[in-house]
Amino acid sequence: MLKTGDKVALVAMSDPQRREAEDNIEKLIQTLKAMQLCPVPGDCIFGSSTGQQRAQVLMDFYRDEEVKAIFDISGGNLANGVLPYLDYEEIARSSKHFWGYSDLTTLINAVYAKTGKASVLYQIRNMVSLDHSEQQTKAFQRAIFESESVQEPRKRSENSDLFQISYEFVQGNELCGVVVGGNTHCFLKLAGTPYLPDLTGKVLLLEARSGLEPQIETYMSQLAQMGVFDKVSGILLGTFTKLEAVAGMGSQVEILKKYVRKDLPIAMTRNIGHGTDSKAIWIGKELVGNNLDEMF
Repeated sequence: MLKTGDKVALVAMSDPQRREAEDNIEKLIQTLKAMQLCPVPGDCIFGSSTGQQRAQVLMDFYRDEEVKAIFDISGGNLANGVLPYLDYEEIARSSKHFWGYSDLTTLINAVYAKTGKASVLYQIRNMVSLDHSEQQTKAFQRAIFESESVQEPRKRSENSDLFQISYEFVQGNELCGVVVGGNTHCFLKLAGTPYLPDLTGKVLLLEARSGLEPQIETYMSQLAQMGVFDKVSGILLGTFTKLEAVAGMGSQVEILKKYVRKDLPIAMTRNIGHGTDSKAIWIGKELVGNNLDEMF
């Protein structure tokens, strides 16, 4: 995907970063430089900005032929504000990919809906986390320089690369289709907009950082009322951080099962979510998987 000496952009299309995060962002910049990449921070990372201003920053990087990848380092609430101001024809012509997570679910799925281009659901600031920085840095470096991009399951002992995720079926035995989705709350921001992907035959990825049982239940209820569960070919559940801390691991499955048909494949993974050990997954690319050894 990249080679040494390439320029890569750092942007914040969601909430502005707090000034106390400057040291952490500088550490990320130095980490990328140690990989012999050339990180270029964009405007609007700090301080207030409009969706149009942030969109202009992003489009400038898409148009800059020297920039080979775009990494979003933000999250929060504001990413959907940039969607009306993006030039999707320009994005479709570009060979570079966008990386981001959480609230950037809105942008990633909008890009796929409008252009058919895939993006990566991943937060590169995991590389400078307190507890998983070394593991994440090694995995990221292997991935970007060795073009490791296949989304396929691996047994636990082999599951050490950035894009290689393990999952366990809780209903059905096969997931097959293009992956869409990401953070559940943020994905639902696209409801009723032209930026929601066609969900027919897709594998829907759902994960969440916040939200207890009432919030997660209302998300699943809304997805059901939108007809989403009648269209998708399967569901991949990532981690639901706050819910699992209170109600236990697997509680998201029990909520989901109230709203889906019994023959819809459902799988769980611990590899995708808001943890600093989370891996990467392509949104807009095919996921194919059969029955696996149990991972838990």
